[in-house]
Amino acid sequence: MNGFALASWMSRVPDVKEILNLTPGMLSVLLLSVSAGSLLGLPVAGRIAHRFGAVKTVRFGLCLAAPGIVLAALAVQLEVGRYAVIPGLFLLGLGMGVWDVAQNLEGTVIERALDKAIMPWFHAAFSGGTVLAALIGAGLVGLGVPLLVHLGVVAVWSAVAVWWGTGRFQSTSAAKSDEADAIAAPAVAQRSAWSEPRTLLIGVMVLAAAFTEGTANDWIAVAFVEGHEVDKALGVLALAVFLTFMTAGRVLGAGLLDRYGRVPVLRGLFSAAIVGCLLVVFGNTWLAFIGCAIWGVGASLGFPVGMSAAADDPERAAMRLSVVATIGYTAFLAGPPLLGFLGDHVGILHALLAVGVVSVLAILIVPVAKRAQP
Repeated sequence: MNGFALASWMSRVPDVKEILNLTPGMLSVLLLSVSAGSLLGLPVAGRIAHRFGAVKTVRFGLCLAAPGIVLAALAVQLEVGRYAVIPGLFLLGLGMGVWDVAQNLEGTVIERALDKAIMPWFHAAFSGGTVLAALIGAGLVGLGVPLLVHLGVVAVWSAVAVWWGTGRFQSTSAAKSDEADAIAAPAVAQRSAWSEPRTLLIGVMVLAAAFTEGTANDWIAVAFVEGHEVDKALGVLALAVFLTFMTAGRVLGAGLLDRYGRVPVLRGLFSAAIVGCLLVVFGNTWLAFIGCAIWGVGASLGFPVGMSAAADDPERAAMRLSVVATIGYTAFLAGPPLLGFLGDHVGILHALLAVGVVSVLAILIVPVAKRAQP
């Protein structure tokens, strides 16, 4: 539902750009408000989860995100001005940040208990939500359904599903394990994780992965509409292709990680992201759709594997996850304006080449993700 709610908003970005008559740079400011809210929510989430537990933390994030997406949609629908959209988008981002960190901490508890690479499956569930949202969004755009109706229903649906689903969380149950307690508790007597080179480099790798994924979420639909001159519904379909193959990569990639290890798998996937990006930018329309698929596979595992690598040692997991998430989510803060401002000068399609540059950096530092012993 976290992925579904966020991608529902993203599926209507071309509509928002048209309704408010925004340039790429102006649109990037709106996208920046979502990212700024998410980045602010990261450190807050850790404190809230420690005090109140994962269930209440996720629900608190929902209580921020759901009204935020409705307020943003209302401001766009009423055409009251682009700046009136910012508060709702900031709330959406803030709620998503709180919600996302809490569910990732929960995921590390489950993965360690099973002693196998399963974090990509949780992220595949996120991606599955984004695929469903993109497909629904493409259909609703084609049918001309008003943005406020679409996103209002999404907010209500998310609230009902999340309230029910969080009741099954394990780390907040009466039988919570000592290991889960160790993950949730801050290790105030130990040195800061910000001083650990491996943790910082994992954070940079996750930043590259987040940039590779987030750039596609924010800009692929717009790039296809403006760069390949397709209609808006096909632009959203390009986003759906990317998300579908990213989801498939996460579902199938868990087995590859167990068989071949983190480092070779990540090197191959970041290389695929470079190839996919080049096809999207320089290929014809059909090659660009194939590029979306390859790019999606390439972006599939960097983020979840980075979270797992940060949590290799349960006693240090909470601090390291906080650092890695904060660094990684900076990509969602910096990515939208960077691509928007580049797009003002070279066109949004060619601005996507920044993904290839960042992926080269990721390939160079992938060895830091090798499993570390507690």
